[in-house]
Amino acid sequence: MLGRLNHVAIAVPDLAAATALYRDTLGASVSEPQALPEHGVTVVFVNVGNTKIELLEPLGGDSPIASFLEKNSSGGMHHLCYEVDDIVAARDRLKAAGARVLGDGNPKIGAHGKPVLFLHPKDFNGTLVELEQV
Repeated sequence: MLGRLNHVAIAVPDLAAATALYRDTLGASVSEPQALPEHGVTVVFVNVGNTKIELLEPLGGDSPIASFLEKNSSGGMHHLCYEVDDIVAARDRLKAAGARVLGDGNPKIGAHGKPVLFLHPKDFNGTLVELEQV
């Protein structure tokens, strides 16, 4: 069921500064910022060859990233995203095994234009898990 690691997401208080750090200091290829109002974030993807780093900044006060940054003011690792071939089949299998799917349980379109779901961190060793259909 589980495919490759698609990205590691890092919540940041200042997306422009974080982007400059990866681009200018580390020499990475960085995407343009992309606002995702339905997820309450603005994102930038850093290409590191075998995967990506997603930098997340809150988009509005009710963003889940805003509440994360209240607890972690300098930012930090927010979630891991794994690829799956069939997100509905993966969701159904996980729910049958007792895993909790966040939100209403239905996939939403993510930053790559593909369906995504988030799984409760308490069910995965304290790590928020995102699944993305490829």
